[in-house]
Amino acid sequence: MGILSRSPTHSRRSEDNGMKLLATALFATAFGILLGLSFPSFWITKANLPKNILRSIAISNRHSDIAALVHAIDILKIWVPSNPKGAERLPPGIIASESDLYMRRLWGNPEEDLKKKPKYLVTFTVGYKQRHNIDACVKKFSDNFTIVLFHYDGITSEWDDEFEWSKNVIHISVKKQTKWWYAKRFLHPDIVARYDYIFMWDEDLGVDHFDAEEYIHMVKKHGLEISQPGLDPEKGCTWQITKKREHVEVHKETDEKLEWCSNPPRPPCAAFVEIMAPVFSREAWRCVWHMIQNDLVHGWGLDFALRRCVEEPAYEKIGIVDTQWIVHQFIPSLGSQGKEEVGKSPWQGVRDRCHMEWKMFERRVDEAEKEYFKSLQVQTPSNSTTLH
Repeated sequence: MGILSRSPTHSRRSEDNGMKLLATALFATAFGILLGLSFPSFWITKANLPKNILRSIAISNRHSDIAALVHAIDILKIWVPSNPKGAERLPPGIIASESDLYMRRLWGNPEEDLKKKPKYLVTFTVGYKQRHNIDACVKKFSDNFTIVLFHYDGITSEWDDEFEWSKNVIHISVKKQTKWWYAKRFLHPDIVARYDYIFMWDEDLGVDHFDAEEYIHMVKKHGLEISQPGLDPEKGCTWQITKKREHVEVHKETDEKLEWCSNPPRPPCAAFVEIMAPVFSREAWRCVWHMIQNDLVHGWGLDFALRRCVEEPAYEKIGIVDTQWIVHQFIPSLGSQGKEEVGKSPWQGVRDRCHMEWKMFERRVDEAEKEYFKSLQVQTPSNSTTLH
C-alpha cells in the first residue's frame, strides 16, 4: 500500500526531469549551431593552422562552411597550367610571351614610342670587307623591314662612320660565327613573332634586279611558306631548281637529274631552296628554328629538310621567285675565319666541317624519325632528307 500511495508523486517528478533534460538539449543544440556559424569566420581565419589540417577537415566535411573556407584559401594562390612553362604563378593578363626587335626610346610614354611597326625582318651575316655590297642590299629594303646585321669579324662601329642607315639598324657581333649560329640564339620564334616574313641572307648577293616589296607580293600571291629569289643562271648555280626562269613569276620544281626525283616531287627537284638566301613565313620559321641543331653551325643539309616544316604537299608551298632575282657572287668570306690545322688551309678546314655537319644532320634526322615511329610501333615510311 505504501508503494501505491507514492507512485503519483514519482511520476510527476519523472515528467519534470524529462522536461528539464529536453530544455537542456534544445539549449545545447541552439548554442552549438550558433557557435558553429561563428567558428569558421571568427576563429579559423585568425588561427594559423597547418594547411594539411585544413585540407583534412575539408575532405571530411565537403559541404560544410570549413570546406568552403579552405577552397577560398586555395584560389587565392594563382596557378594556371595553360601559361607558358615557368609562368604558371602569373595571372594570364600580365604575360608577354612574345617580343620583337623594335628599338624603343628611353624617355616619354612607351605607348608612343613606335611611329611604325615593321612587318618583315631581314638579317645579313656580314664582314666589314663586304660593306659596300651590304650597303646596296640594305637600300633595297624599305622601312617595312627591321634590319639586323650579324658581324662575324667583330667590326661594328666603323659601319656607322660610313653609312647613315647603319645608325638605325641592329648590330650583333660575335666573332667567327655563322648565320645559323646567330639565328639559333637571337631569332627565337617568340622573339620574331611580330614579323610576317623573315629573310636570312648571306653577304655575297647582288641585288640589282631585286625589289623587296614586290618579292613579298609574289610570295603572298603564290602562297609560298618558304622561298628564295631566282639566281642568275649565267653566274653559276649549285642546283638547277634555283636558276631563274624566263616568262614566269614563280616555279616550284625542275626535272634535274631524274634519278633524284620522285613522285611526289622532293628535294632537290622540288620543295627546295638553298640556305644562302631563304625567306620564311612566320609559321614556317617556328618549325625551322626548332630543327636547327645547336652545335651544327653551317646549316648544310638543312635545305633538304625544310619541306618538313610546311603542310603537304610541300612542293606547292616552297618555291623560287623568278620576277625578283639575285646574283650569287661566291665570295668565300667565312673561309678566312677558319684556322689552319694539320696542314689544311683555314678555308679547307671550314669546308670539311660543312661536309661533316651535313652527314651528322642527316643521321640525326634519320635516327629521330626511326625512334618516333618505333614508339608508335609502326614501320618507318620512306621519307629521307638526303640524296641517297
